[in-house]
Amino acid sequence: MQANDGKALTSTVDGTEYHRIPIKTRVVMPGDDLHEVVRTYAADEVQDGDVLFITEKIVAITQGRSMLTGDIKPRPLANFLAKYVTKTPYGIGLGMPETMEMALRECGTPRILLASGVAAVTKAFGRSGDFYRVAGEKARAIDGPTKNTIPPYNESVVLGPKDPMRVARDIKILLGNKVDVLVVDINDIGGNILGTTLEREQNHTFVRILSDNPLGQGHQSTPMGIIRR
Repeated sequence: MQANDGKALTSTVDGTEYHRIPIKTRVVMPGDDLHEVVRTYAADEVQDGDVLFITEKIVAITQGRSMLTGDIKPRPLANFLAKYVTKTPYGIGLGMPETMEMALRECGTPRILLASGVAAVTKAFGRSGDFYRVAGEKARAIDGPTKNTIPPYNESVVLGPKDPMRVARDIKILLGNKVDVLVVDINDIGGNILGTTLEREQNHTFVRILSDNPLGQGHQSTPMGIIRR
């Protein structure tokens, strides 16, 4: 077992120690079959009782939900709204016209306008995060390009995956029902469980287990991992 650089192999939550084992793969591309990727890289690594966690990004990529920024033509509203998104060192979010354009397409213009209006009001009172609370998971799951991401995704926008609950169930069956499966959106500032074969009330525990983002966000090429007690 080996952790990614700068990450720990283990995490202790509520007195229980867990291994978080990254699985290195080739660069997953649009048109790849997710089941083939899992069979090739994860099937021989998992053991009975493990939890396999898969980043939402490779699920979305294999569903054809990534596109080069040069192929996205933002409307004037996207250019306008993107100017008011708070920029952070953790990612571009919707702070560029191309990602904002995809949020308008995914969530609908009325919802994004409502989210923007609510956020503008509550930000004046020192409250943050209301844009995504109103816009919803589809907006939150949109990944923009970052310079440290593996090409071609350093110049791509990736949307959230479709039907992550079904994806998790299908992969559990693919692996002979011997492991549970999570589709996760984990980054350096937090995380969400989008799809799971476990009880939903366990989501909070697994977000805590993965809270330091053990797969990283750059050139590690580890889009899957194993949680093992």
